[in-house]
Amino acid sequence: MIIINFILFQIAWFACVVGAGKGMPWFGVMITMVVLVWHLSQAKSVKAELLLLLCALLIGAVYDQSMLSFGFISYVNNGWSSAIVPVWILALWLAFTSTLNVSLRWMRNKHLIAVIFGAVGGPLAYFGAQKLGAVVLPSTASYIALSIGWAIITPLLLLISSRFDGFVYSAIKPLRGPIN
Repeated sequence: MIIINFILFQIAWFACVVGAGKGMPWFGVMITMVVLVWHLSQAKSVKAELLLLLCALLIGAVYDQSMLSFGFISYVNNGWSSAIVPVWILALWLAFTSTLNVSLRWMRNKHLIAVIFGAVGGPLAYFGAQKLGAVVLPSTASYIALSIGWAIITPLLLLISSRFDGFVYSAIKPLRGPIN
């Protein structure tokens, strides 16, 4: 399951990025939807996973919209208005989220590793997307902003994933223990 989850994320990532780079921004969205259907079919609690997907999508949309609005990034072939984050980057947030309770679960309580993973992995993913023609990162400041943002977002999403974990029996955890 872990290896399949990792491979499916990679397929979704490449479909979104290459699709955007080739002028087909909806191609990656379609592939990501297939990946998400498989992901949810494996979950013990679809509701918990859907809540996690929604939380991460909101966080990702706000983050990438701020990167776009401040000029740290520009996207190629949005699928809609160039003033709004593209449809394919939103699909990527959903695909990434599908890894949190499966192939990235091991990182959940390793906060420093999560920070480093985000600080390095986030900018590398965008660098790869730039090389494939899907984004433009105009300056060094873009990479610094990506590194800081992902250093914060990665551990945050892992924390949220521990609250909404559709791959454990008791999927939605209370914020506080029961009152006795």
